[in-house]
Amino acid sequence: MVRRARPRSESGAASLRDHRAGYQEGYLGGQVLIAMPSMQDPRFARSVICLCAHSPDGAMGIVLNKPLEGLSFDELLKQLGLEPVPPQRRIRLFQGGPVEGGRGFVLHTLDWSSDQSLHVTEDLALTASVDILTAIAGGGGPRQGLLALGYAGWGPGQLEEEIQANAWLSVPPDEELLFGTEGDRKWFQALAKLKVDPLLLSGAAGHA
Repeated sequence: MVRRARPRSESGAASLRDHRAGYQEGYLGGQVLIAMPSMQDPRFARSVICLCAHSPDGAMGIVLNKPLEGLSFDELLKQLGLEPVPPQRRIRLFQGGPVEGGRGFVLHTLDWSSDQSLHVTEDLALTASVDILTAIAGGGGPRQGLLALGYAGWGPGQLEEEIQANAWLSVPPDEELLFGTEGDRKWFQALAKLKVDPLLLSGAAGHA
């Protein structure tokens, strides 16, 4: 398990260990959530989230467009006592969400996996062990990946209620959306996949 500090948790939030598979029929595991402009929670304003698991027990996902400030990949390796430093490869670090902010997760392509990896889709996995960081630092590991500290969690039925309240849109993932575009542009890119104009969404916010 990748840990940087003592984890924090929120009651009712689903964690990685609660889900044996990311995708379940009738649920949105593997999809990308896009926050509506009317999102009231400032932690998720204009957020783009890869929903890694969704089931009757709840949901968990990784925020894709909140870069982590104040910590580099090299510094994280040093904190965890992993080598080599400097690494042969680096991946970007993100604030994955408000739950367990000291716990690290690597969202990555499925050309690399371990026994502890959660298969999100046929092409995507989530791994929370240090083995993947060692592999990346050594020049191997998955072709594409990002490291997130913390995750977004929903209790049973909570995400469904938020979707019914028009808090989220969803779109199928692609590698450019997951690993390519940076920062606020990712929110606009995700909406563009749906051919949605954010200005129209803003104008409709607050109306049934």
